[in-house]
Amino acid sequence: MAQRKLVIVGDSAFAEVAREYFDAESDHQVVAFAVEQAFLKRESLHGLPVVPFENLAQRFAPADHDVYVAVVYTQLNRLRARLAAQAKEQGFRLASFVSPRAQVWRNVVLGEHCFVFEHNTVQPFVQIGSNVVLWSGNHIGHHSVIEDHCFVSSQVVVSGFCRIGAYSFLGVNATLANNVTLGRDNWLGPGTTVMKDTPDGALFKSEQPEPARVSAPRFFRVAA
Repeated sequence: MAQRKLVIVGDSAFAEVAREYFDAESDHQVVAFAVEQAFLKRESLHGLPVVPFENLAQRFAPADHDVYVAVVYTQLNRLRARLAAQAKEQGFRLASFVSPRAQVWRNVVLGEHCFVFEHNTVQPFVQIGSNVVLWSGNHIGHHSVIEDHCFVSSQVVVSGFCRIGAYSFLGVNATLANNVTLGRDNWLGPGTTVMKDTPDGALFKSEQPEPARVSAPRFFRVAA
């Protein structure tokens, strides 16, 4: 299959990581990065040009180039959503990446502009909306729905028959019990467990454990 040329929007760590995955494990070849003019601080990254996003279509023909917006959960995923919409307005097709090392069942429905990292397990009858990021190592249970513009961090467990509302963020090791509906614009801190439905705009913080002093011998005998 002929490679499609790809421009990655962003120049953060996610943009660097996305470039690695697209180049190594997809039919896309990354040819440039793009950043909004106000945040353009460098001319190149890893040997590729960094260009203003606002006039991207003037530098790279939309007919020959796709776009992926490698932005994390800034502004509760709204920055990624806005830039993706503006790229489409410029005439670009939005790219997706699904790792060949992810287990995505054959009848999973996946929207446009998604990024699915390695070791995700996505079970039968799952529906995933557009502009969703599944970082590495998550379990998405059968018959669950992830709505548009969500970000799911690593090692998250979504049990069966769950629904995750649009623009939500799930921190590392968060867990949803069976048949739970997470409201729109929810933020789950790392290690959060959700056992029942939540309203829109809910914030669940993680509790930082209080440190205790380590008890250790003052002197250690070293064997001869």
